[in-house]
Amino acid sequence: MNIATQIPAGHDAAADHEQKRLALGYLQGAWADAQHEGIDGDCLAQTALFLALAELISTYGEEATARYAEKFAPRIRNGEFSIELSRQ
Repeated sequence: MNIATQIPAGHDAAADHEQKRLALGYLQGAWADAQHEGIDGDCLAQTALFLALAELISTYGEEATARYAEKFAPRIRNGEFSIELSRQ
């Protein structure tokens, strides 16, 4: 199984994009709330990565998730995740 190729038949890319946009909004709100409560950003980041990887593993399995995660190093170095997050 490959995470990137697990697209169901009749998949609506616009609906997928909208779901991701909504999910990002929820996560940004929860992140801001946690920081307001005094939780360190590094702790939040590590916990978010753990939960995300655990969800991918439960959905696709360990091997597919490991292959997916291997692709992150070059993307990180390429600046794909370097966005300015608002700090409150």
